Amino acid sequence: MLTVRHLLEQKDRAVRAVAPDDPVLEAIRAMAEHHVGALLVMQNNELLGIVSERDYARKVILLGRSSADTAVREIMTSPVVTVSPLSTLDECMRLIAERRVRYLPVVENGRTVGVVSIGDLVKATIEEQQRTIEQLESYIHHS
Repeated sequence: MLTVRHLLEQKDRAVRAVAPDDPVLEAIRAMAEHHVGALLVMQNNELLGIVSERDYARKVILLGRSSADTAVREIMTSPVVTVSPLSTLDECMRLIAERRVRYLPVVENGRTVGVVSIGDLVKATIEEQQRTIEQLESYIHHS
């Protein structure tokens, strides 16, 4: 069974974050620059929340707020649903479905070590299923 640690080993491990008092506009620019849909909200290496494009759309755009004058802390999601590097893909998929989130920060020994997205999980699940199919086909052909 694949774990979150396996996923993190295959992707960019950079933890993209903004501070809670940063303007939302800065967070949106950082998301665009790094081609990500969410950023962690951290202060002094402490995970305070997560801010996503969805938060921006629902809590800034739809409410007619200013991206430059609204602080990230005003729209971030907190508390954050987190997983450990030992969490399985199935556990992560269950959390994403139950909590209706798209990103899971990965925390190990109180330290944020990465983020897995629903896209990461779907890609890994498809790859795992493909490997299983190939093994079964090989078994059938050699039997």
